[in-house]
Parts: sequence; structure tokens; C-alpha cells
Amino acid sequence: MVTWDGSDGAALSALTVPRNATLFDALAAVDANAQAIVFVVDDAGRVLGSLTDGDCRRALLGGAALTDRCLEQAMCSTFVRVTPETGRAEVLDLMRARHVGQIPILDAEGRLFGLHTLAHMLSAQKRPNAAFILAGGKGTRLYPLTHSIPKPMVTVAGRPILERLILHLMSCGVHRFYVSVNYLAHIIEEHFGDGSRFGCTIQYIHESQPLSTGGPLSLLDPVPEHPMIVVNGDLVTQCDVGRMLDYHTAGHYLATCGLRPHTVDIPFGVACVDQGRLTGLQEKPSYNYLVNAGIYVVSPDAIRLIPRAVEYPITELFAQCLTDGRPVGAYVVQEEWIDVGRHDELRRARGIDA
Repeated sequence: MVTWDGSDGAALSALTVPRNATLFDALAAVDANAQAIVFVVDDAGRVLGSLTDGDCRRALLGGAALTDRCLEQAMCSTFVRVTPETGRAEVLDLMRARHVGQIPILDAEGRLFGLHTLAHMLSAQKRPNAAFILAGGKGTRLYPLTHSIPKPMVTVAGRPILERLILHLMSCGVHRFYVSVNYLAHIIEEHFGDGSRFGCTIQYIHESQPLSTGGPLSLLDPVPEHPMIVVNGDLVTQCDVGRMLDYHTAGHYLATCGLRPHTVDIPFGVACVDQGRLTGLQEKPSYNYLVNAGIYVVSPDAIRLIPRAVEYPITELFAQCLTDGRPVGAYVVQEEWIDVGRHDELRRARGIDA
């Protein structure tokens, strides 16, 4: 997804030139980094503007010399930029809307953190793993929005949640999808078709009755030969599922559960009591937990444990593995994660104060 990022300072330096550099210096940097663009920075490393080979040519045609230190006059100071948290869907939308092939990533101080390029985003190395997206629920907690559309088709920033999820998973190298559908399934199928419009393949798993979060996996025929990502269809997340798949494989786990940190704030003083005697008071304590993120990796042998075509929560699968003493992984999701299951969470995903 990112051609270069902040983990490689040497590579990032190839994308920048100081404000007092010459046009020759800028053209040499453009040629050396092979990205057709550099970024002009001040003494503190903050990006002042972008400079393409076209900008340099226009400066030369306008009378500038190669030895002139005129980068601030030649550069574009109104360039498109994003933050490290900006998702793949938004970046692609910006590229299409602004007709650009590169978008820099700037950190909170305005320094170059990385670079998105269209060629890199559309050519992520494909993994053999498939993803199974659970999209059959009725979304009753989002009524009346879900009266006429399935929950995964509710929009965030003008794009259905399910579409955002598929595009993100594709950026992680996943290009083969199974989507379980039930409630208003035709809306999902008509929008995505076989997936070719999005550069992937989609096969639909039809639930004749609600099968919960694990039951739909029992309908896979044949069972895929590689570990599979399973994800709730109402998530807005930037979870690096490629890294999660690698974690699962390295640990030789039968199944891996994605977890995320969650803090519970108690707005009252909490009493500690032992046999009617007060032993302590904690004023408004906070408790930290790891909670289920609705993102899983399941190996083929784990899928075969699921009873066929019955309502079966995927948490039952993990409970069964633990009871049987089978290895189960715990992967902590640190990236953006919003479960758009309630109106307040939907407002948060849309950037509206709850």
C-alpha cells in the first residue's frame, strides 16, 4: 500500500530536496528515485511543496537555469496529501478525483512519512489466502437505516462499509472472497457482482436461515487449502490482515482471534468488601481488557470442526479448540477499528460527534 514509509529513513530522503537546492539537484533527485516527484522541505524537514519533472521543465521553459535556486517558485504548494491513518479507499478516491499517481503521507508535524503510488496500490502481491466476510445479519440495532438495505451496505464517506472492507483486504494481498448473505442479499450481489469490477473474485454463500458467525463457514465446499481470514462485514478497520496471517502461520495455530484493547471507565468510587467489612475504595478506576475484534484466522482443519448448516457462533469454535487443547492464537489489532453496529459507532465512523 505504501511505496516507502517512515521505517526506512534512507529511502524517504531520496524523495526530498532542501528548499535552497538547485533545479539541477531537484531533477537529479527525481531521476534517482524513479517516482517522477520530489518534495521540497524546510530546515526542519517539513514539506513545503511537491515538485515533478513537469514542474522543473516548465521552470526551465520560463527562463530559469539549472543552477538557479528557485524550487519554492517552481513547486506546487497546494499538493494533495494524506495522514498515516488515511485508508486505501480514500487514497484511491483522491487519486481518481485529482488525477494524480502519487500522494505523500505527512505526519502531524508536516514531515514526509511515506508515499502512496497508484501503481503500487493496484499491484499488491497476491496471497493464496481467501477472506470470508459475514454479511448476512439484519442489523436491527441500526434500524431504520437497515430497513431497506443490509448493514454492510450502509455508507461511510460515500462508500458502502463492505466495499471499503474489500478494498482494504485487497491492499493486504487478499483477492479471493466469500461473502455470506441472507437479509436483502440481492442488494449486495447486484452491487459487487462477481467482483471483477473491483479486481477480485467474489463467491456468495447463501444462508437459508441465520447461521450466526461460524455456521456459514460450514457451507464451504470444498474447504480452502490455506488459512482463511474471517471478518464481520460491518467493520471499518485498517487491520493489517497480512501480518495477522503471518502471525497465525508462524505460531502453527489452528485458529487465531483478533483482539483489540478496550478500556472501561467506572464513573463511581468502587468499594472492596470482605464479609461485610470495607477493605478499600478505588476512586473512578479504569479497567483495561482485550476484546474480540470480529477478525479471525481459521485453518482448514478448524473449519472442518464446524457442524454443517446449523446456527453456530464462531466463538464456540474457539472454545472447542481450547477444550481439546489445540493451539489458539491471540493477535492484538492496533490499527483503526470501528464496529459499525450501533448508531453512535456509525456517527463516529462518519466523523460525526456521537
